[in-house]
Amino acid sequence: KRRQFQIEKQYRRKDGSWIWVSNNVSLVPGTRSMPRFIMALAEDITERKQTEEMLRRSQAKLENAFEEIKRLKDRLQDENLALREEIDEAFMFDEIVGSSPVLRTVLSSIVKVAPTDATVLISGETGTGKELIARAIHKRSQRASQAFISVNCAALPASLIASELFGHEKGAFTGAVQQRRGRFELAHSGTVFLDEIGEIPVETQIALLRVLQERQFERVGGSRAIPVDVRVIAATNRDLSSSIAAGTFRSDLYYRLNVFPIQVPPLRKRKEDIPILVEYFVKKFAEKMAKRICNIEKRTLELCEAYAWPGNIRELQNIVERSVILCSGDTFMIDEAWLFIQEPLQPDSSGLLTQALKDQEKEMIEAALAETRGKVAGTKGAAAKLGLPPSTLESKIKQLKIKKQNF
Repeated sequence: KRRQFQIEKQYRRKDGSWIWVSNNVSLVPGTRSMPRFIMALAEDITERKQTEEMLRRSQAKLENAFEEIKRLKDRLQDENLALREEIDEAFMFDEIVGSSPVLRTVLSSIVKVAPTDATVLISGETGTGKELIARAIHKRSQRASQAFISVNCAALPASLIASELFGHEKGAFTGAVQQRRGRFELAHSGTVFLDEIGEIPVETQIALLRVLQERQFERVGGSRAIPVDVRVIAATNRDLSSSIAAGTFRSDLYYRLNVFPIQVPPLRKRKEDIPILVEYFVKKFAEKMAKRICNIEKRTLELCEAYAWPGNIRELQNIVERSVILCSGDTFMIDEAWLFIQEPLQPDSSGLLTQALKDQEKEMIEAALAETRGKVAGTKGAAAKLGLPPSTLESKIKQLKIKKQNF
């Protein structure tokens, strides 16, 4: 049987160059008349080998090119995703709707501060959506999977706010029949949102300052320091600088809270967002009430853009909801009477009206203090009788130079 072998080998010439040779060897079996023999054929395959090497390198370059294309494609997808996120950020950022420059500034601040653990102070008028800002920060933070505990400080009686925030031990006061954990303990590893922070009594401000400085607190009636890991986000619709000047808010607490301030603009300063907001709320409430509303009356949008919205987004939302309830067709409209544009009051040039109002206010406060024997806070204090937060009344007492000790 005939056998064949092929050997490709590289040889060095005398001039130092290299040559590829293919050796084809055949073992030919012999016969009766012819002995077996070996037949060899040598062929120069240098050119073929060079071509193969070029093809191999081209293949490697092609594979690298494909890898680069894939990398660029992935990068483009990431950039497209980032662009979509930027668009979402502008128009629908956790129910924060709009695309105005002032709102974009707020959203940019949220994106920057959210991944950190910095304390945030959100300032803005009532109804501007300060809690939505706080929730957006929490959702984009490393604490997003943990609790978000919201506390409306203005809604809590001054005598109970410390207990609500820090909890109390059994028997700490009348009615404390068992130990109770406060909002800070419930928010451990998460975020505490303190809305209307300016309404917290001065004595509670000291305990809050300790939490921010030392990350620990004591329950009301307790003596054991409880460590806590929380992020604090506070909000106010008041000018805290004025409260500091009036002595109703501690400056050291203000500086601890004001690490990263965010100023939320009122709706009247972002009028270009009003049509987007109207459309968003119409769609939201129409779906909720199973109504088919396809159009928004042009006159309605003009009225909305001309109106000052003293109640901000909350007022807009309520009026849109009311209008959707009353809407019987497929075109949305708002009753013009609800958006009555009131002329601003002319200032009293003589100042007599202003002084008369101050005198009347002073008389009412003094009467309430006389009735409560100078007590401001508590359910039987002057603040409760006048329907004011204690901190607000304290501020007015200082402004009007009323001496509580006289009562």
